[in-house]
Amino acid sequence: MIRKKYWQQGIKAALPVILGYIPVGLAFGVLAVQGGLTVHEVFLMSLMVYAGSAQFIAVGLLGAGASFGTIVITTFLVNARHILMSASLAVHLKKYANKLLVVIGFGITDETYAVAISDFVKETREPEYLLGLNLASQSVWIASTVLGAAVGNIIPNPRVWGLDFALPGMFIGLLVIQMKERLSLLIALIAFMLSLAIKIIVPGHWNVVVASISTATIGVIIEKCIAKSYQSSSV
Repeated sequence: MIRKKYWQQGIKAALPVILGYIPVGLAFGVLAVQGGLTVHEVFLMSLMVYAGSAQFIAVGLLGAGASFGTIVITTFLVNARHILMSASLAVHLKKYANKLLVVIGFGITDETYAVAISDFVKETREPEYLLGLNLASQSVWIASTVLGAAVGNIIPNPRVWGLDFALPGMFIGLLVIQMKERLSLLIALIAFMLSLAIKIIVPGHWNVVVASISTATIGVIIEKCIAKSYQSSSV
């Protein structure tokens, strides 16, 4: 039985994600039809793939005539970070049934993860909260991409309007909200500099995965050092 209270909490938490998804979804829909996809194909991609960065990249590769294998491998590498996000959320979802975890796992994106993990740090959340958060976000994403595809031929160049920056802009906003402590700011800066350095040195999208693992490790080490220092000073 779905408890309406927690479902509504999830939908409310999804509002900042939804506001960001609308312009991004419209931009993707426009680019997708200009890249040769039909409205029906855009709908299916947003329903079954549901990953903004992967969908943008896939459309670009399709337009460039890339092979199926190239598209699969590239999008996998781009979204390999979802393995890390799922692993960090799993700590808070131990009591959930496996079937439910599959549904929740499918709905994880950068933005829904940022909202969920931030809330889980504060308090325990019920399954309906995550289902409401994920379903509301994906529904708006699908609707926005389909609408963008439907009017795609009307907008000749969506990048002129800055729509291509909507996705990173939204995620930066979600990140800033979580910067409540000096340690969080320090880790964010380390992740940024490390990711940028790796991107310059190593081609591809390994910078996201390597920087995430490295800075997460650094963060744990720093926290342990702070905890030991606090215990020593308390003795």
